Amino acid sequence: MSHQNLGSLPVYQKALELCTLSRELASFVTYNKNMLTLYQSQSLRDHIADSLLTDAVLIPQQIARAETSDSVSDRMKSATFIGIMIRNISAYCKGLEQDGVREKEYLQLLKREIRIFRKSFKKWRKSIAHYGHHSETWNFREYLG
Repeated sequence: MSHQNLGSLPVYQKALELCTLSRELASFVTYNKNMLTLYQSQSLRDHIADSLLTDAVLIPQQIARAETSDSVSDRMKSATFIGIMIRNISAYCKGLEQDGVREKEYLQLLKREIRIFRKSFKKWRKSIAHYGHHSETWNFREYLG
């Protein structure tokens, strides 16, 4: 699939929505601090927000990588990586709750968006294994190095 056609892919659209909502939430919980310098902060909340942003941005990138790859192995590695990022984002929501974010409705919106994305992701993950070469195998431990 070309990069031009990615925009029509439902899982990619949902990933972009997740990314946008994550960016808005991070901006809110950090009181509109510069998103590029959050990692330098001494605040746990800022570090969680920075990690949330990083992982949310990685998801559409991995979808694009999988969609443009001819390798089933690469597609499945990207899908596995996305699954990890989704779990991380859920954990960041819990971390923000524990750090005392008062406006829990914003966290609930992000959690809802994660659930919606997961449904789309599961359908997409099943589909990416079916095209390409079935003789390829991949190993998750190999992917992690």
